Order: sequence, then C-alpha cells, then structure tokens
Amino acid sequence: MTRLTTLALCAGALLMAIPANAAEFEVKMLNKGPDNQAMTFDPPFLKVQVGDTVKFVPTDKGHDAESIPGMVPDGATPFKGKLSQEISVTFDKPGLYGYRCVPHFGMGMVGLVEVGGSTANLDAAKQAKMPPLATKRMTALLDQAVKSTTANAGAGNASR
Repeated sequence: MTRLTTLALCAGALLMAIPANAAEFEVKMLNKGPDNQAMTFDPPFLKVQVGDTVKFVPTDKGHDAESIPGMVPDGATPFKGKLSQEISVTFDKPGLYGYRCVPHFGMGMVGLVEVGGSTANLDAAKQAKMPPLATKRMTALLDQAVKSTTANAGAGNASR
C-alpha cells in the first residue's frame, strides 16, 4: 500500500468512528413544562459534546425550533425547523447555541445548548435582540451555562 492510501484509510476509519461515539439528546416542545411554566422546551438547557445530536420533538403541536440570530458560534450553521415537525441538529462547533419557538418567542419560549464546554461566544449571545420575557429566560439559561462551565473548570483544577 502506498503511504497516501494508508493515510486515506486511517482518516476514513477515524471519521467513521466519530459518529459512533456521538450521543443523541431529546428536547420536547411543550405548552406547559414539568415546572408548570407555559410555552417551554424540556429541558431548556443542555450540555453536549461536539458531534452530538439534539432532536427537537413537538410533543405539543404548534411549536418549532430555530436558532436565534446572533446566538450561534462563529462559523456554525444556523438551524430552522418547521412548525409541528421534528428537527434533528448535529452540533459541530463548540459554543453556545440559543434557540426559540418562533410562534411563542414573545412568550419566552427559548432554550440553550452548550457545546463542548465552551462559552466563547457568551458576549455575542448576550447582545442578541429578544422580547422581554425571552430575554429574562435566556439570561437565566446563560447564567446556568456560565456556572456549569465554571464548576467544571474548578473541578478540573481540583483534580490536578
């Protein structure tokens, strides 16, 4: 075998192995969540790894899931689902991804996915324009992401 062929085979094997390690998560789109909050995603905050997939399921009809402009990492592809239809999104860049249900955005139906333990685009995410209730809910989710990232960093330092 030539060196180039061997390299190509190794690269192919590596690429095939990556999806096998990827996880799939589910987020439900609900009229009322387990905490009795109206118009919500359940869970509203997820931590996933690069290559993982999140399936947004319209458990209650009349919802969609779409990324919020300004709330995806640089170079990441925004996503946009259709009303009352499931959408699966594979996250390939680390960072924060804010998303919304377009019909219920004004009612605060937003969620957040943290990919790869990164909050690198936090400042940009905080600048995204949203209605007041959506801003209130997203601020709490961004705070949760910062706290979880800080806690993980502290735990990593403690084990050294």
